[in-house]
Amino acid sequence: MPPKIKIQKQDIITAAVNLVREQGESALNARNIASSLNCSTQPVFSNFATMEELRSAVIEAAETLCDAYITREVEKAEYPPYKASGMAYIRFAKEETELFKLLYMRDRSSETIPEETAQNSRMERIVHENTGLEGDDTRLFHLEMWAYVHGIATMTATGFCHLDRELISKMLTDAYLGMKKHYGLE
Repeated sequence: MPPKIKIQKQDIITAAVNLVREQGESALNARNIASSLNCSTQPVFSNFATMEELRSAVIEAAETLCDAYITREVEKAEYPPYKASGMAYIRFAKEETELFKLLYMRDRSSETIPEETAQNSRMERIVHENTGLEGDDTRLFHLEMWAYVHGIATMTATGFCHLDRELISKMLTDAYLGMKKHYGLE
């Protein structure tokens, strides 16, 4: 009978996410993960063929965490859903800085990035519902707003500036209203 597996794939992913969370992506290696699990590197390579496969699993787990931030903020209903998603994205950058950097500040020049994602589709649908914009106008409105939100999130994640929640809320409202005016939707 083969020995019972003590360290599961999800344990490794959780340890790897926590390692990135605490020390950044550069700490993501088999030895560090094994050390955090008090084991050899064997379980890591028994569950993942390569470190790139594990890195992909960590990115997927971080995306799930970011999506959970957005879902919780929208469900709180403190802000309209579109604004809530931006507020959550910025809060994720502040509270989960290293995971944010892994997701949104890594070199992606060699990656194939899908133009359409579930998150973009959801946000574009909200823009359409709130503004009545169609097609390319909806996509451009969202892209411009997302670039603005991402800029604030990046400045937060890199420590470039420290904005309080009320000011961020005001900034997002101002940008949104400015975009609506630009599109003649006052």
